[in-house]
Amino acid sequence: MNASLTGPAASPAAPGRPVRVWVLVAALLAACFAFQLNASMLSPALRSVEDSLDATAAEVGLTQTAFFTSAALFSLFLPRLGDLVGRRRVLAAMMVMMAVGCVVAALAQSVPMLFAGRVIQGVSGPTVPLCLIMLRNEVHEPKRYGTLLGVITAVNGGIAGVDSIAGGSLADHYGFQSVFWVMAVVAGLAALLVATLTPESTAATAGDTRMDWPGVALLVVSVGAALIALNEAGKLGAANWPLVAGLAVVAAAAFALFWRAEDRSGHPLVATRHLRQRSTWALLLTTVLTMTGVFAVMNGMIPAFAQNADAGFGMTAEESAWWTLTPYALAGLAMGPLAGRLAATHGYGKVLRFGLVGSAGTVALMLLTLQADSRPLLLVSSVLIGVTYAGIANIVLNGLGIVLSPKENPGFLPGLNAGAFNLGAGLSFAVLYAVQTAAAPADKTSAAGYSAGMVAGVVLIAAAFAASFLIPKPVEAEEPA
Repeated sequence: MNASLTGPAASPAAPGRPVRVWVLVAALLAACFAFQLNASMLSPALRSVEDSLDATAAEVGLTQTAFFTSAALFSLFLPRLGDLVGRRRVLAAMMVMMAVGCVVAALAQSVPMLFAGRVIQGVSGPTVPLCLIMLRNEVHEPKRYGTLLGVITAVNGGIAGVDSIAGGSLADHYGFQSVFWVMAVVAGLAALLVATLTPESTAATAGDTRMDWPGVALLVVSVGAALIALNEAGKLGAANWPLVAGLAVVAAAAFALFWRAEDRSGHPLVATRHLRQRSTWALLLTTVLTMTGVFAVMNGMIPAFAQNADAGFGMTAEESAWWTLTPYALAGLAMGPLAGRLAATHGYGKVLRFGLVGSAGTVALMLLTLQADSRPLLLVSSVLIGVTYAGIANIVLNGLGIVLSPKENPGFLPGLNAGAFNLGAGLSFAVLYAVQTAAAPADKTSAAGYSAGMVAGVVLIAAAFAASFLIPKPVEAEEPA
């Protein structure tokens, strides 16, 4: 069965409508910018946080984990809440809570207070999927929606690297607190723009449905336990494996209870008939496999290799960012709008598979980069993975979460897909780093460990490519042949 999210039939454009849509896009972009700053701007300032709060790298790293875990958990149900009480209301409230979290973090005098601030900031987790649902409610023409989808989603891959560079500069000159104050100002501005420039909307069944809070609690416990277990497993030799096993049992048991509760609920968060459809499980499987294969390669292994003085190029952290993460983000930002338009005209599945093949090929190319002492090759591979993953695969996977969601519950699949992105990111560091560690030779000048991790990444991306054929075609979101 192919369930597609479709709005009302497109009506002839009224005078001023294009301006209204672009005003809407501007407000939604402000919200996405605010969220992306929360996700990436602090990374280069982590050392400043350690020094200012007299904390260890592990303690500060835990606050980052808290943000991403919180973001994943709120993503599971806030889009559905927006369906019922109003998407503008929920998105504006998310921006306000983000600003509050930024202020708490800026005033932090200890790691626990910083931890609390980052958890509050995580309320903004479903910003991108909620923005895409609001956009879909106003824009029904496939090519136009695909293009604007690409514009909004491309920001999620990084703001052309400027966010990280600005964060490092602010921390160096004014301390890490300045980073949070800037985040707070941007979040406050985004809240104002969303509240004043976007139309309110709800799902068609909003008046007859109430929020399934028992289902929310069980799903949050299940996914939260899984995410914490993955984070602990990523510590490898230092991991508490009995804790990992216990959390895995909790996650499985909570999900079993969630499934049973949804079967019996008159107003389920997620109807189990939707979970059984290929439009749900095939998309989530493809998202998890894609993220697991790519995320740790580009956000961990390649920058680490560039900074490795023995096996790699011996770059500084800032120099590494200029050669890897910045071109990656720029390429994704440039490719995103084109990828969205191509998906609407040539098919979401075809464009997704093109991106996956390109991602696998680029990670394979990176294996040559490990052997050849060539900075230009490092730069080329960073640009290519930016185009194929950040600019194509990531864009289309986000879009499919919107266009395949059922009309009566448009928020559920984007929320679950956002959770799948986070789950895949955690799995990526756990799985690929485990392979890298197992294959690492005693000779520190050898890149064999990095190579093994990337080979595992290629295998996982190939599995995602195979799974993508199970995703049904979102007919009503594509131009007729």
